[in-house]
Amino acid sequence: MTARAADRTRYNRATAHLDAPLAVVDLEAFDANADDLVSRAAGKPVRVASKSVRCRALLERVLARPGFTGIMSFTLAESLWLARAGFEDVLLAYPSADRAAFAELAGDPKLAGAVTVMVDDPSQLELIDAARAGGQEEIRVCLELDTSLRLLGGRVRIGALRSPLRSPAQLAELARSVARRPGFRLVGLMAYEGHVAGVGDSVAGRPLRSRAVRLMQTAARKELAARRAEVVRAVRAVTPDVEFVNGGGTGSVQHTAAESAVTEIAAGSGLYVPRLFDNYTSFTGRPAALFAQPVVRRPGVGVVTVLGGGYPASGAAGRDRLPVPYLPEGLRYDPQEGPGEVQTPLLGSPADDLLIGDKVWFRHAKAGELCERFDELQLIEGDRITATVPTYRGEGLTFL
Repeated sequence: MTARAADRTRYNRATAHLDAPLAVVDLEAFDANADDLVSRAAGKPVRVASKSVRCRALLERVLARPGFTGIMSFTLAESLWLARAGFEDVLLAYPSADRAAFAELAGDPKLAGAVTVMVDDPSQLELIDAARAGGQEEIRVCLELDTSLRLLGGRVRIGALRSPLRSPAQLAELARSVARRPGFRLVGLMAYEGHVAGVGDSVAGRPLRSRAVRLMQTAARKELAARRAEVVRAVRAVTPDVEFVNGGGTGSVQHTAAESAVTEIAAGSGLYVPRLFDNYTSFTGRPAALFAQPVVRRPGVGVVTVLGGGYPASGAAGRDRLPVPYLPEGLRYDPQEGPGEVQTPLLGSPADDLLIGDKVWFRHAKAGELCERFDELQLIEGDRITATVPTYRGEGLTFL
């Protein structure tokens, strides 16, 4: 029996009393992936990206482990909710225009002490001030650096369209703006190198593209390491007591941790290891989060149909954004239908061994987005469910 077949046996046994659709997290794999992130971070703390987990119980579980500290959140409303729930160090990874939430933040000393907001433009400071509604608490601020790789004199740009701040001078000028403005304190810098951390460099069947990605990423790491160090020096010259410099992502943990200017690493997808993280040479994780759909039809030889399953991930549309049939091994989509909103035909010889009501297990393309489809996660240890915990959705919360 292969390791994957053994996992299927365990998952089926653990959930035999439950009807699909359902979602599970294999805690042995989850914990092993957490250990891998800490090992690759080489002594630097790992800040957990909540958008890749979206389950409060699992955020608490991983933050209780050595090597993890703090959360990187994705909306201000989520940040405040987490802080009210007892998380004491929440870094908002994206600028916000949520005026009501800023008023709440500025009026509550506990929230203001726990949450750090992201800024890359002086007008964002003006928006926060205008939203205070009388609240006088000091707002903790982090600046974001554009990490993109520029080639051919800037005519070619590789990397996510995030912050407009690129040079040490630009970051230092905004740092001065924060320092001059009452009611704000600059505490951190962030730089997310998504073109390194979030792009697989070993895609099956595409050796030339994979080599090109590796060459790009090598050049990007070298350029960013030098520029990030210069930015940190420039900002510390303005604000010497900056508390943290955050960088990285699941695919680049060890490379970013090697930079002396970086004080902490961000990661989250590496806990669940969705399908987009199968194509990396930098690490190998264990799939920890899966969902099951029930077989509801057997249209013919070599075909079964499961209920639902059309859960595409965000990003540029393409086959890599679709979930993949994972267990039993050997199933594939009908190219004319793909994964559907209410039904998904699956082809392959394993279909002939599946009965009505049997479970087919899938892996989502991205990590936390799976939790937007399910109210709860079944936590599996061995061949037993040891806990059932709510996702954000299960707690009645959808932040985006």
